[in-house]
Amino acid sequence: MRFFHRPFIALFILSLLSTGSRPVMANGIDSAERGRLKPYSTQAVFSNRDPWIERTLRSMSVREKVGQMIVAKVDARYDCCTDPQYLMISRLAMEGKIGGIMFLKGDILSAAMLANHFQSESKVPLLVSADMERGLAMRLEGATKFSPAMALAATGDPELARSMASIIAMEARSVGIHQNYAPTVDLNSNPANPVINVRSFGERIPLVNAMSAALIDGLQSSGVVATAKHFPGHGDVTVDSHLTLPVLEGDRQRLEEYELKPFRAAITQDVLSVMVGHLAVPKLTGTMEPASLSGTVVTGLLRQELGFEGLIVTDALNMKALQNGQTPGDIAVMAVQAGNDMLLFPEDPELVFNAVTSAVENGQIQESRIEHSVRRILQLKYWLGLGRQKLVDLSRLQELVGSPANDLVAQKIAEESLTLIRDHNWNLPLRLPDHGQVVNIILNDRPGETAGATFADKLALAYNVNRFRLTPASQTELFRTASDAVTNASAVILTTGIQAWSDSTSRLSKQQHDFIRTLPAIVSKETPVVFISFGTPYILGAFPEIGTALCSYSADNHTEAAVISALKGEIIPKGQLPVSIDRINP
Repeated sequence: MRFFHRPFIALFILSLLSTGSRPVMANGIDSAERGRLKPYSTQAVFSNRDPWIERTLRSMSVREKVGQMIVAKVDARYDCCTDPQYLMISRLAMEGKIGGIMFLKGDILSAAMLANHFQSESKVPLLVSADMERGLAMRLEGATKFSPAMALAATGDPELARSMASIIAMEARSVGIHQNYAPTVDLNSNPANPVINVRSFGERIPLVNAMSAALIDGLQSSGVVATAKHFPGHGDVTVDSHLTLPVLEGDRQRLEEYELKPFRAAITQDVLSVMVGHLAVPKLTGTMEPASLSGTVVTGLLRQELGFEGLIVTDALNMKALQNGQTPGDIAVMAVQAGNDMLLFPEDPELVFNAVTSAVENGQIQESRIEHSVRRILQLKYWLGLGRQKLVDLSRLQELVGSPANDLVAQKIAEESLTLIRDHNWNLPLRLPDHGQVVNIILNDRPGETAGATFADKLALAYNVNRFRLTPASQTELFRTASDAVTNASAVILTTGIQAWSDSTSRLSKQQHDFIRTLPAIVSKETPVVFISFGTPYILGAFPEIGTALCSYSADNHTEAAVISALKGEIIPKGQLPVSIDRINP
């Protein structure tokens, strides 16, 4: 863990002085005990009428109730006490204009200290959240970094998912985070999906349900709220909702038979929160209104028909899928009217606060509608133990976050998920002559990318390597030089980190396509050619000419080391592909 500059020290000391024991985890009853409610059942959590909940609710003004529904973003990096964001969030917390914060990128110590500071400023405890699909390290340096959901599914082991989730929860609570915007239960049935892809557990309902259930149990048994997303299903779309509005074309029968099943399973598993996606479902709603703003979807389908009693949160309100000419204030009001309990990541939280408050005051939104949401929010905060202890113990961060024991679980997932999709010529493990040269072709679909460099460095420690990086901007001369090199190679390792793939959306140039397809003809018959994806598996189905294909689903130290071990025969890839790939011969 790295340390920080002087302006940090005063806040650090203040936090140490104000911090008591470890955060109280309201875990309660053993989840395996038959005939009794799990400690995190939605029935138990959201029927609670504890005096703290009732007293806090009665003490709030309408404006303070509206504030509870707003989750503001916070960069988890402390610069100094005069930082504009630090001052703004401090003021909003003090004035009761926010009910939670969502951490973005930063470091562990900053996040813990900022969480303690903002909690100290707020009269009602804040619900602190983050998107930690791959662990706390997705947001905070120094935490344990895990493989994505599709890799986890490739292990076929729900116990690994449960162990991963328990570690995420422990690390999150150690820095003051209470809610994880995971698991992604979307079924990735569309290879062209640019935003979900390896974030999904795959396309097979039983596998997705099993892995989601384990993740939910691991998180919530350890005192962190799990969030199933992106309702009613973001897997069968072809555009990114961060950039524009996706359309889910399925009708109600299709949704019932496919997209909704993982959400129904998650609700049965007592997931405490559901995130609604910014995507249109015209055959369900009759309009192009985003699901997150649709009462038909949020209240009618999720709350009433599926019977979800827990907390409903929007996807981030700053996403371009919502920007269709309406103001951020209008969007926030529509989201509340639709039935959402919490408004996530508005670009201007105070503007949204004022818009929703005005809508209540002028009768657009009934105060009872606000009160229903705020009661759920307070019930969740009570279950989290925030009414008793809202600060975290900074002295235990190094002990609890990013430990070697936690890292071993991440390593095991990386090794167990490694998937050998095909090996027609029995090329693995590599059997090379002494001093034989390995040519590493790094395939990028955008100029200027550095993806593949760290693996190439690891490969060079194990073999005599000559590397080439081919991008859509590469000149013909570079392709000729690479072709000459592979003709004399003892092995060719083609690597890519492309995260989403389909023939129709490929950004690879014709030269790149032609080079890959002709590789087997260029090299000698005895030369092994191995195609390795450190991202989406779908690209491996597009080039069946390459007889050996290996997928690790992501690129990090553990997955890269696992691939090297597989090339050397030190481990045998045992992962099972969680999706179907066109043109793949098993």
